[in-house]
Amino acid sequence: MSTIVYSVEQRVAKIVLSRPDKLNAFNRVMALELQAVLDECAANQTVRAVYLTGAGKGFCAGQELSEVVDPRGPGMELLIKEHYNPIVRRIRRLPKPVVAAVNGVAAGAGANVALCCDVVVASASASFVQAFSKIGLIPDSGGTYFLPRLVGWQKASALAMLGDKVPAAEAERMGMIYKVFADESFADDSWALAVRLGDMPTRGLALTKEAFQQSWTQNLEEQLHLEDILQQQAAGTEDYREGVRAFLDKRPPVFKGK
Repeated sequence: MSTIVYSVEQRVAKIVLSRPDKLNAFNRVMALELQAVLDECAANQTVRAVYLTGAGKGFCAGQELSEVVDPRGPGMELLIKEHYNPIVRRIRRLPKPVVAAVNGVAAGAGANVALCCDVVVASASASFVQAFSKIGLIPDSGGTYFLPRLVGWQKASALAMLGDKVPAAEAERMGMIYKVFADESFADDSWALAVRLGDMPTRGLALTKEAFQQSWTQNLEEQLHLEDILQQQAAGTEDYREGVRAFLDKRPPVFKGK
């Protein structure tokens, strides 16, 4: 792959957006390559968690605009239908926890791809920008879905319409992201978080992800019914039995994601 660096270490798939000279802005090649590696993460049984970050100084600056105005380029319709919507769907449907490690600026589609992940952490110098309004567009890549649910209607509307830059500390304070790590320890701390998730009972984490996903469209009774169904599935896993045995034996559990 020319725009993605992919490896599997300690049961975690490491995906690095790698167009550092463009602050890892999306072009068609990178969008399609990211989809391909997400498919590989879903299929690879040795992968228990996914870690998504950017090379260089940025996480992802959004769409490369020179591609948008190129008459030979994919055009806006294909950008949404073939690039961003498939990426978001793959992340949300992936039955494994996905960590977005935002190491620098995350703007436009780059911000919203990060925010659709299960756990989002950022370096202290990172920032998030809903840059769409500055060129007359609306937030895409799930931005109109995830942002109001993360920070509330008023805050989301203001961020989308004004396009203000949100420093990492402010993003954590408003509940947009999980945690901020110091710049000098960010790579190690964020990776350790992904490894920690990969060592957990990841089948149960996948069911938790499914429950949260469906909770956005269900009432309480429907959600209680879903919890009943998913909890029975969780109770049938090897990891559940290992967790109970380890607790009774007073020893650390060894989970297998099964």
